[in-house]
Amino acid sequence: EVQLVESGGGLVQPGGSLRLSCAASGFTFSRYAMSWVRQAPGKGLEWVSAIDSGGDSTSYTDSVKGRSTISRDNAKNTLYLQMNSLKPEDTAVYYCAKSLYDSVAGTIGNYDYWGQGTQVTVSS
Repeated sequence: EVQLVESGGGLVQPGGSLRLSCAASGFTFSRYAMSWVRQAPGKGLEWVSAIDSGGDSTSYTDSVKGRSTISRDNAKNTLYLQMNSLKPEDTAVYYCAKSLYDSVAGTIGNYDYWGQGTQVTVSS
């Protein structure tokens, strides 16, 4: 059974940092690209970042580029998202998603499993 379990969310002041984690199990983690997707209150899903299966290629949506770093540890079956200089507009539930593919290209929107999400709230 595929499981994706996010953690690391919380309440942080503007300008602060958080590191989200996603523990994966039930599939060969190192074979698949992974993404972070978020949903802000009252809004639809927004893709945030993706990383290829080997961790060599990454991509970010413009709103987080330069402030966030996606990474993975295939030995630990874990995906990460380091977020710095957080803004109130980053407030959302953050989900990790397993891609159907091993590369970043074509990964966006092509997911077959999701985690339950972790809440990130940026507020003073």
